[in-house]
Amino acid sequence: MIGAGPAGLASSRELARAGIRHLVLERGETIGHTWVHLYDGLVLHTGKHLSALPGMPFPSSTPLFPSRDDFVEYLRLYARRFDVPVQTGADVESVTRSNEHWSVGLRGGVAMRSRVIIVATGIVSNPHAPEIPHRERFNGRVIHSVEYRRPEPFAGHHVLVVGAGNSSGEIAAELAGAGAHVTVAIRSGARVVPRELLGVPIQYLGAVLDMLPAPILRRAMRMTSAISNRFRGASAIPPPGDNPCAAVPLIGFHLTDGLKSGRIQLRRALQEFTTDGVRFVDGSEQPFDTVILATGYRAALGMFGSSIALDRCGFGARSNRVISTDSPDLYFVGHNYGPAGGLRNIGRDARLAARLIASRSRGIGRTHTQTQRQPSER
Repeated sequence: MIGAGPAGLASSRELARAGIRHLVLERGETIGHTWVHLYDGLVLHTGKHLSALPGMPFPSSTPLFPSRDDFVEYLRLYARRFDVPVQTGADVESVTRSNEHWSVGLRGGVAMRSRVIIVATGIVSNPHAPEIPHRERFNGRVIHSVEYRRPEPFAGHHVLVVGAGNSSGEIAAELAGAGAHVTVAIRSGARVVPRELLGVPIQYLGAVLDMLPAPILRRAMRMTSAISNRFRGASAIPPPGDNPCAAVPLIGFHLTDGLKSGRIQLRRALQEFTTDGVRFVDGSEQPFDTVILATGYRAALGMFGSSIALDRCGFGARSNRVISTDSPDLYFVGHNYGPAGGLRNIGRDARLAARLIASRSRGIGRTHTQTQRQPSER
């Protein structure tokens, strides 16, 4: 298995319950390496009751919306409780199919073999930085949101945050609160929904809506956005287009409140960098000290090269949620998102993948036994 974040840990627990021997490879030096290095002020926008991994709830002392540190500690407790077999410092560079096995190449030249592979790398390990013309001209600093840690160093600076996702909204609000002059550039809009309704996390409603047919689900999300527009000024952000790969809404009003108060300015998409800042698509220019690309992530599948098919959103093409369309011995956990939250989907997919692997292993075992018996039965 590749990755010892929430998807890898959940999958390990489910495989162990099914009696399947396995090893979890983690590129970092600790469990949940990627989460450890996300920004200090990160708080989950999904409630702890539906964000826990299979078999272990969050401690009762954990807040309803866990912080980054709460979640990292939870992952460490989870790994210890279920004795997850993790090999850290194992950076997977290549995965290729060889006869009935996978060959896994690690950085440093170490090679391993496995009959089944679970890709549990998530997407936060592979930040996406779009190509914006003339970046080399800019005299300021350009970073991806994955490199951002805390707002204090940016106090008094002019900062442009690019993107309309949850990281963009949270980082922009945090920067503005620390005294930075913040502008947010949005290319395609966002659907804004409250983090909670009457004290209940919106995700809990999302778990119910997730069982509805897609057209009804979309109408429900539009209605929720309309409520946000009416009561919290979310109409300041243009609605999204019909991009099926941008299904996760902007959760909470931190960004819209900042826009409403004037602490955050909103602009449309960038056209290019200039020496002192950027030029927007409307032709206007604005100087900035720092540009933060909160432009999301892509599935971390580079180790396969071009040997596997991808879906239209850049995830591994799969059937039955988790099975690669290229091989019945390749599985993806952590590649399904929806209104119920990514962590809840990880639990669902980990259970499904373990069940399918166990079933296939039993079938292969029976076939292998029958094949070996044939000479004595003749």
